[in-house]
Amino acid sequence: MHDSSFRFSAVTLLFLILFSYSTTLSAQERTFEFDSDITYDSEIPSPEEFLGYELGSSFTLHSDVMRYFQRLDELSDRITFHKYGETYEGRGLYYAVITSEKNQALIDQLRNNNLRLSDPDSLNSTAADLVISNQPVTVWLSYNVHGNEPSSSEAAMQAAYRLVAGSDTETASMRESAITIIDPMINPDGRDRYVFWYKSAKSNMLNTNAEDYEHDEIWPGGRTNHYWFDLNRDWTWLVHPESRGRVAVYQQWLPQVHLDLHEQGFNSNYFTMPGTTPRNYELPDDYEKWADVFGRGTIAEFDEHNINYATREAFDFFYPGYGSSYPSTMGGIGMLAEQGGHSRGGRAVETEDGYVLTLRQRIFDHYTNSMATVKTAVENREALLRYFRNAFSPESRKGETEAYIIPDNDSDYTYELIDIMLKHGVEVERARENFRLRDAFGYWNGESVQRSFNSGDFIIKTDQPRHIFINTLMKRQLTIRDSVMYDMSTWSAPLAYNLDAAWTEDELDVLTERITNSPAYPYGLENSGAEYAFVIDWDQRYAPNALAKLWEAGYRVRSATETFTYEGRTYGEGSLIVLVGRNYSKKGEMGADMQRIAEEAKVQIVGFDTGRMDEGIDLASRDSDPVKKPKVALMVDSPFRSYTAGQIWFLFDRWTEFGISRIRSERLLYMDINEYDVIIMPGARGLSSLLDSTAQEKLKSWVRAGGTLVATESSAEFLAKNRSGFTGVSLAEMDDKGEDREEGIEPEAYTRYEAREDSSGLKRIPGSAFKSIIDDSNPLAFGLDNRLYSLKFSDEALVPSTDWQTVGYYQKDAGSLLASGYASQKNLQKAAGNAFAGVAEMGSGKVVFLLDNTQYRMFWVGPARMMQNAVMLLHDL
Repeated sequence: MHDSSFRFSAVTLLFLILFSYSTTLSAQERTFEFDSDITYDSEIPSPEEFLGYELGSSFTLHSDVMRYFQRLDELSDRITFHKYGETYEGRGLYYAVITSEKNQALIDQLRNNNLRLSDPDSLNSTAADLVISNQPVTVWLSYNVHGNEPSSSEAAMQAAYRLVAGSDTETASMRESAITIIDPMINPDGRDRYVFWYKSAKSNMLNTNAEDYEHDEIWPGGRTNHYWFDLNRDWTWLVHPESRGRVAVYQQWLPQVHLDLHEQGFNSNYFTMPGTTPRNYELPDDYEKWADVFGRGTIAEFDEHNINYATREAFDFFYPGYGSSYPSTMGGIGMLAEQGGHSRGGRAVETEDGYVLTLRQRIFDHYTNSMATVKTAVENREALLRYFRNAFSPESRKGETEAYIIPDNDSDYTYELIDIMLKHGVEVERARENFRLRDAFGYWNGESVQRSFNSGDFIIKTDQPRHIFINTLMKRQLTIRDSVMYDMSTWSAPLAYNLDAAWTEDELDVLTERITNSPAYPYGLENSGAEYAFVIDWDQRYAPNALAKLWEAGYRVRSATETFTYEGRTYGEGSLIVLVGRNYSKKGEMGADMQRIAEEAKVQIVGFDTGRMDEGIDLASRDSDPVKKPKVALMVDSPFRSYTAGQIWFLFDRWTEFGISRIRSERLLYMDINEYDVIIMPGARGLSSLLDSTAQEKLKSWVRAGGTLVATESSAEFLAKNRSGFTGVSLAEMDDKGEDREEGIEPEAYTRYEAREDSSGLKRIPGSAFKSIIDDSNPLAFGLDNRLYSLKFSDEALVPSTDWQTVGYYQKDAGSLLASGYASQKNLQKAAGNAFAGVAEMGSGKVVFLLDNTQYRMFWVGPARMMQNAVMLLHDL
């Protein structure tokens, strides 16, 4: 009797809890109804009617989101839907243009008028006033750049439905006075990766516990694209097809307003504008005012709907590669929205204060912000158009720089930078004569010197419409008034590409011609019938690609460890030599193969009829060693960082076109690693959990037997003597001499609680450029100059020693070590003279240390050749 009563009470209690929960959830869902007071065109289906389920009850796949937009396009003259690209996985990238039927009939004229406002020379003040008085404001809404922040693409469908089908006066006004461009899904590959995973992981019974499997996404997660890159860092650099296609269309429209809709941790309330410091001081002074205007427009709607929010916190817009900051460099008001939820939000999740955050609410909040943004833009149409025109006026440019000069060196990354500039609408010129500058400022030390330049060198003047973007990307150092930043503290393009560029504050007096097409690296084959050898100078940008293709074609290849000169032409260390006598079976086809490889790899190949060189080593010298195709393993999965792993994968798979194997970390414990010649370990978190003493001994035995272990970032730190003891290479310890001490207590101990986050920024290095010296005679550095800008995030450094080969070290003078960005004096002193790259021998093998990322986001690529060398050359040299 007692047991039966207990069971009855427990069941009753459970029923009451579930009933109470479902009632509460239903009440919440009723709260988040989309504009129930608005009437819609009955001929146009809502997302719910089209999809067959209510928004928020499930996640929608990319194909279905696009089908909905295509259906709107079929049914209405107010929307056109266009394809702008395709992802690596073959998914289409699209954007919608929504405006009134009248505007759609004149859309090309309106778009061109908008572009004329961005070109001050094309309109005088009177003509500009006339355009502004009649021109709709252009608003661009971007959704789902991070695939596992999925609520925004759902909101994009509802926003499009409202703007296309809404019959109310307010919506009609938004159509008449605005052209709204919607990119419903910037990252389809990542989103579908997340959605497919979520559908496979969800339970029938809704589980709001954040620890449940349904809320715990697996590695690498859906945030990134196919190559595990964050597309919200690529607006400027255009590494990926998603960015290249989008920015090409963006340049055709140049909106006055851009809102980038994201999600953050599920315990956070909605972030809306304005943001926090640091800021880009190249922007017009009124940018912050406008950010506040739009924020308050959204807040008015949020207050009405009891949506919780925060402003002026956490997010800055300093780095120009964000979707919230790039548009500001292009004359618009770039903005960010961050809804709580992210990948762990699922369909519903319980927050730390016991509230149940639903997917429906996340969609509703993003939809509300989207509509508020368009509404605010319409209310301020003329003022925004005038801000836009003024931003492009060269008269509003800041600073004293008149021009940036980039010497034409066809063997480095110059052409990549020029290509980027052209794709962003920058006017680039070429000198038609040699010229000399009395005050040419160099990037290495920032000092002014007399310097000569050559005909053909590139010139980017700041007296042009894109001056904000140019100075943001090209300045050696932007103003930094806050050490705590969300991303990195420098991205100066000449430093990132390790170019010997300059800038001047004097007007240039030199004949120039404007270029409209991106320059191409010279390539081709000289002396196709060579009798002795074919040579590829390793200094060429695409020399590693040529090596990969030679291996693929079955050629025996050698690499010169010293320079050699023939008929006035010098070939650098690492240059590839294909001896006819060592490939005699292929002699009849060598000429055709070399021609094909030269064209495919875009390199210059020179045929030799003799092996005797005028200076340096001969072609068959013992100082030209055979390099064989290695079998390479890149470690992936937890605890390795997907970002770094993706960058290395991309470097070889796309840039070098050399296939490597991605091996899950757990396999390291039981697979036969002797099948591999090279193992790459990207940065990791908690590497000790994987590499216990048994695993370490397994790796050591493999290295001693001839393997090459390449470790980057925190993995390189882990292999140091004073971390795991794997090698005898030591991490530098902080030298406390000269530091302010009071009875042994660090000053930071007295930091006020409210200032602790700010003071933490003083301790770390937030992505800064350090001047570094390179031993370019070491195979790890073949193809590099002896000076390099290394991008540093960690405050760690390696101690140089005769026990290992120091290949790259930070300049010894702490006072001049920092080239760009921010680093405390204490961190500069610790780094000065210490190393970031080198090789430690272990038995017959090698351990390669690359403490700094050598191909960060595939735009800081000046050091990238070290990773290519470590994998492709070092094993045999």
